[in-house]
Amino acid sequence: MFDVGFSELILIALVALIVIGPERLPKVARTVGHLLGRLQRYVNDVKSDINREMQIDELKKLQEQVDSQARDMERQVNEQLYTVETSLNASLVQGLGDKTEPVADATAGTDATVPPAPTSAAAPAAADKPAA
Repeated sequence: MFDVGFSELILIALVALIVIGPERLPKVARTVGHLLGRLQRYVNDVKSDINREMQIDELKKLQEQVDSQARDMERQVNEQLYTVETSLNASLVQGLGDKTEPVADATAGTDATVPPAPTSAAAPAAADKPAA
């Protein structure tokens, strides 16, 4: 903080001894020591508060970064799911092809494709037999 060498400390001590006097010098030195200790503790508290605030700011930035990455990941997954769903629907419609007949869908209000009802080849043969 200050560049005070040993020779300068001796000079300050001699001046203090002459100005203050030998009777009051120990009490003044003790008081100055207590004040310097308080000042040092205060400076250390301020430094720790500043460091804590800086760490909190860094954590907030990190949290924002993680949140944005999570939103990006969710968006990408949703896009992939939509793409897969669209391709599956298209392949189902294409796979059913001519086997479907359009009917009105009451819930959607649009035409939907529904496969025809299955016909059983065994049904006419069973009707030809008499009941026993």
